[in-house]
Amino acid sequence: MRKKWLWRTLAVLAGIVVVTVVAFTVSPWPSALIIRQVFQDGAKKVAAIMEPYAPTSGVDSVLDVQYAEGSTEPYVTPSSFTQLDVFYPTGTTEPLGTVIWTHGGAWISGNKSNDRSYFEILASKGYTVVGLNYTYGPEAQYPTAVFELNQAHKFLLENSDKFHINPDAIVLAGDSAGAQLTSQLATIITKPSYAAGMKITPALSPEQLQGVVLNCGVYEVTSLLGQKGILGWGDDASLWAYTGDRDLVNSAAVAEMSTIHHVDGNFPETYISGGNADPLTAENSKPFAAKLQSLGVNVTELFWPDDYTPPLPHEYQFRLNLDAAQTALTQTLAFLDERIGSSSAQ
Repeated sequence: MRKKWLWRTLAVLAGIVVVTVVAFTVSPWPSALIIRQVFQDGAKKVAAIMEPYAPTSGVDSVLDVQYAEGSTEPYVTPSSFTQLDVFYPTGTTEPLGTVIWTHGGAWISGNKSNDRSYFEILASKGYTVVGLNYTYGPEAQYPTAVFELNQAHKFLLENSDKFHINPDAIVLAGDSAGAQLTSQLATIITKPSYAAGMKITPALSPEQLQGVVLNCGVYEVTSLLGQKGILGWGDDASLWAYTGDRDLVNSAAVAEMSTIHHVDGNFPETYISGGNADPLTAENSKPFAAKLQSLGVNVTELFWPDDYTPPLPHEYQFRLNLDAAQTALTQTLAFLDERIGSSSAQ
């Protein structure tokens, strides 16, 4: 009797293992949900680090504005994902230089609210700052997010007076996957053949886009493929969830996302940074900066010696308790002032 019970138990356990393995093999959802939880936990911790540095007054906000309502663009459907937040100095009556920020999260997680303290800091320095949400994978697949973000740009231009936006003084910004998306949108705006290949009409013109801010991003997406260990598994799973492609090596989406192969000399002036303990810095940020410079693009780069201590992790710029993050904030503000601030020549 005991032996029979044991065999039944083992059979049930074996069945559970088989079902679990099959589930992880045929669908990106199980892996994506695990990775998303890890990212969400990390984002909460970083948000808690930023919060004490945010201004307690002097910044007004308009939250959870729906930007997709009435859109006729492909892929764009109103939802909680297609919302934005706007921040600007209290008492603002005139249009201001505007930073439009796309959050990170490995293309499968994240939220504009995670970076609210950082947006409030930037807004307190005299800018309108917009945080964008977008539909990530596997809820939606590429290129949905790109079309949604472009729709957000269109919405902001149409409502520029309401949100104190100077439509001729805009900087696009992003972190991690949001930096990749920002670089892609900037390429769409400045390279007509790339936009045509994606069948997308950019909302912003090259004349309106005064610069981009790129933190800890991915610009050669194929560099993430085939890595060993849990990080490699996470990269492959995230990209599968986002692109819908199981064969990532031959994925047209991955190739299109790799903006290092698509940018040209019309790409806007760029601020780019990454931490010395972030593998994306050597594999993506530094090569992308070098590529832009080789094309004649004016690049402001902030990188750190390999032996800099404490080691600076992915998304170090949000850890405002670090001296390096404060330096990054100062240099970001200097870049914004030069491109869209009160002292910049428009």
